[in-house]
Amino acid sequence: MEQVDVSGLVEDLRARGIDVIRVSYSDMIGVDRGRDVLLDELESALGHGLAFCRAIYHTSPRGDVVPVQGGLESGLPDIKARPDLSTLTDLPWEPGAAWVLADVDAMDGGPAGEGPRHVARHVSGKLAELGLRAVIGPELEFYVLEPDDTCDRGWKRYADEPGNVYVVGRKGDPRGILLTMLRYLRDARLQVTAANHEFSAGQFEINLNHSELVDAADRAFRMKSAVQEIARHEGMLATFMAKPFNDEGGSGFHLHVSLVDDDGVNVFGTEDDLSDTGRAAIAGVLAHAPALAAILNPTINSYKRFGPDTLAPWLIDWGMDNRSAMVRIPPERGRSSRMEVRLGDATANPYLAMAAVSAAVYLGVRDKLEPPAPLEGYGYDPASAPMLPQSLPEALDALEADTELREVLGEYFVTSFVTYKRNEVERFSRHITDWEFLEYAYHL
Repeated sequence: MEQVDVSGLVEDLRARGIDVIRVSYSDMIGVDRGRDVLLDELESALGHGLAFCRAIYHTSPRGDVVPVQGGLESGLPDIKARPDLSTLTDLPWEPGAAWVLADVDAMDGGPAGEGPRHVARHVSGKLAELGLRAVIGPELEFYVLEPDDTCDRGWKRYADEPGNVYVVGRKGDPRGILLTMLRYLRDARLQVTAANHEFSAGQFEINLNHSELVDAADRAFRMKSAVQEIARHEGMLATFMAKPFNDEGGSGFHLHVSLVDDDGVNVFGTEDDLSDTGRAAIAGVLAHAPALAAILNPTINSYKRFGPDTLAPWLIDWGMDNRSAMVRIPPERGRSSRMEVRLGDATANPYLAMAAVSAAVYLGVRDKLEPPAPLEGYGYDPASAPMLPQSLPEALDALEADTELREVLGEYFVTSFVTYKRNEVERFSRHITDWEFLEYAYHL
């Protein structure tokens, strides 16, 4: 890592009116954890790190500590988060604050094995062994909600009007929240490229520029955190939940993936076709798709997004410029050759989603796999291709059974992730839902 004159950096930040540094890292499910540090304490934080309880990696969205290895069973030990100054940027929606990501180490000095940024970096290293780098462009969808005391949930869809598909301006965004987000994200140097109203009422999409695996994951993680925070500043709620409503579609997390060699040349395709490397990468994603589902569709709710006529894949297939396929090959070739992996939903942890897809790519290229024939037409015939897992437990079974993918991702991480998610499934199985009450309470 390039040496930084920390004293000089602190003085520069102070001169620009910055007096607080927000230090962030991703927990295992993608929640932004961290601490706000006064500027005068930055040098100390760089030296000895910021101590956190390791169990924060294993804490549920509702605050329950899940019994994952290294946490409760080990007496709730510390981990140390050290700011990575190469990621330092302004925090435009919090005047006087800057934002930096952290690398997280266990107390023995090595990286915390369940740390998502570490997993992404590890997979990037595996690809480097083949002389390749994954270049990824993320696309994330989300809903914006506004308070409504008349709703059971306390929230209703913002701008809840049908037919605003890909409209721009105040018709689909009467308060201009999307433009506010787009400008703030630009000012935070997250390399956003575009934003639009998506297919469903109250649903939006923001696209980020492509870059190397870890950097792309850093920016997508920050983008999700920023969108949620900016919405709160406006008294609104932005949710990346896979399918929050019965009457509208789900929110996807699409990854445009290409491969470049050590000279930075795109080797995914030629000027007019896919390359052997590109075909092997596609084949790797298809071969490991059942296990990938556990990481790219990581919640119980995720599997309510799948199905025919949803534009969310439910079959393991690929096609040329075909949005009904799990892997779409956009029409551009040459330096723009790539695949669009449409499997993921917006709840996926960006680090883990990109690491998992890249691990499957690595295995496909390493083993020189060949994909089946591409999908022709509108592909929703389950006889034409294998079906993806249809529930989180089924996907977790597939991940546990995929020894090759487990090895590339790291056994410590996979064991921790599966333990966490099995606990989530168990907790849900014991919870009484509104559907059950309405279905059974009055007449049975």
